[in-house]
Amino acid sequence: MAEFLNKAVKLVLVAGPKLRVGKAQKVFVELADAFGYPIAIMPSGKRLVPEHHPHFFGTYWGVMCTSYCGEIVESADAYVFVGPIFNDYSSVGYSSLIKKETSVIVQPKHVTIGNGPLLDWIFMVDFLTALAKELKKSITANENYRRIFVHPGIALERENNEPLRDNMLFKDVQLSKEM
Repeated sequence: MAEFLNKAVKLVLVAGPKLRVGKAQKVFVELADAFGYPIAIMPSGKRLVPEHHPHFFGTYWGVMCTSYCGEIVESADAYVFVGPIFNDYSSVGYSSLIKKETSVIVQPKHVTIGNGPLLDWIFMVDFLTALAKELKKSITANENYRRIFVHPGIALERENNEPLRDNMLFKDVQLSKEM
């Protein structure tokens, strides 16, 4: 499984409400820090991950989330959902466009890998700790998130030699519409 995640170009971590049950908030953030993965939370997982974290990009909530958050999660080539609850509320009528075959779903006492096996009696903290020993740092996952993400209330700046990013272009388009 680590081989699959290491091949991913646009991997994201998504925290759900069972992160608390698994007592894995600290390990989740350490995983994001160590490997450079962008992180989101599910609506019922609010406050389990610091929203001021530099890799945090929003609340993933199906069609109700911001467009950049939905695009980052749904365009990922691999997801690690830690402690999710997939129901009508968290997916806004099951509107999430998650591909199960490219997901790893970590629950407090089991792990499901894609459409494949359910690994039972694997504790969340133990699994994330073991996984961290096998993963390589990803620069591309965070770059993908940074290319799209527009933090509310913060004006975007571009360095002279920096390539134009989607979020900068959209900012310029929005400004020109207001004029």
